[in-house]
Amino acid sequence: MHIKPIKTVEDNSAALARIEQLWDAEPNTPEGDELEVLVTLVQAFEEEHYRIEAPDPIEAIKFRMEQQGLEDKDLVPFLGQRSRVTEVLSRQRGLSLAMIRKLNTGLNIPLDCLVKEYELVK
Repeated sequence: MHIKPIKTVEDNSAALARIEQLWDAEPNTPEGDELEVLVTLVQAFEEEHYRIEAPDPIEAIKFRMEQQGLEDKDLVPFLGQRSRVTEVLSRQRGLSLAMIRKLNTGLNIPLDCLVKEYELVK
């Protein structure tokens, strides 16, 4: 086992190739330990170099709607009357704290997405 820090894209590619070779390694074996260390190193490298930002609240809501096959009318329990749903989804009205709590609890949308600042249409 020869493990070194991942500093370049080439190092990352090599580590990913080795991970693929080790994928079925048994835990608590030298190969399993190597796999665990390499996965940790690749994850750290990719978090630093390929960070994916959380979506803004409206995109997060629309994504969850798509995932669950929801329509605008299905958001009434979380956002209020149908016209309010339209205003929120078209970015004419911001989310209130009560709406954020309901969306987090009812649709399991992460709070870090829902509390993010976003532009409203004027």
